[in-house]
Amino acid sequence: MTASTIVRLAALMLMAGPAAAQTATGAATGDFQPNDQILLEVEGDSQFTKRFTVGPGPALMLPVIGAIPLAGVRRAQVETYLTQQLKRYIKDPMVHAKVLVRLSVLGEVEHPGFYPVAADAPLSDALMLAGGPTKDAKFTGTRIDRIGRDGVAGSDLQEAIARGATVDGMGLRSGDQIIVPRRHDSEATFRILGILAGIPAAILIATHIH
Repeated sequence: MTASTIVRLAALMLMAGPAAAQTATGAATGDFQPNDQILLEVEGDSQFTKRFTVGPGPALMLPVIGAIPLAGVRRAQVETYLTQQLKRYIKDPMVHAKVLVRLSVLGEVEHPGFYPVAADAPLSDALMLAGGPTKDAKFTGTRIDRIGRDGVAGSDLQEAIARGATVDGMGLRSGDQIIVPRRHDSEATFRILGILAGIPAAILIATHIH
């Protein structure tokens, strides 16, 4: 092997390195996690038209076909990806797919519990599915607890909700928790005092009018 050949091979390896790393990173950073759900519709085929739960892998287990791997697949790409996969078994399939993320909505909401929320839905939709905040909720204290990751709270979360950030845009995963805390008694007291403080002024104004 000549010196010039060695140099060319080294150059090719250096050029291929970043691309290979990028591919590996892409595979590692796919959106899907076990317990995510995919609302799948294949026109004209009822056995593939239902809600499926993503299993370990992650992978989607379909009847007859078996497991379709989802590693490295982004949520936004799922419809195109599943269309390509199903073309191997069905002629010209018309595929519709929506990703649902199973979130816990806890604390001061009307109906705490687990809710499947569309990945492309605004984060506020998760709160509305739980009936919205109660009268005792401290909405500005709402936080997201993320499994194995830093949470989001305070002004950052309020800003995200205000601008209509989506579940996908916030990077939420199945099992993440949205927690709405209760207002402290002192806060409720100050609120009541504020209302009471305005009553004499209102009475005084009404007296002068009459």
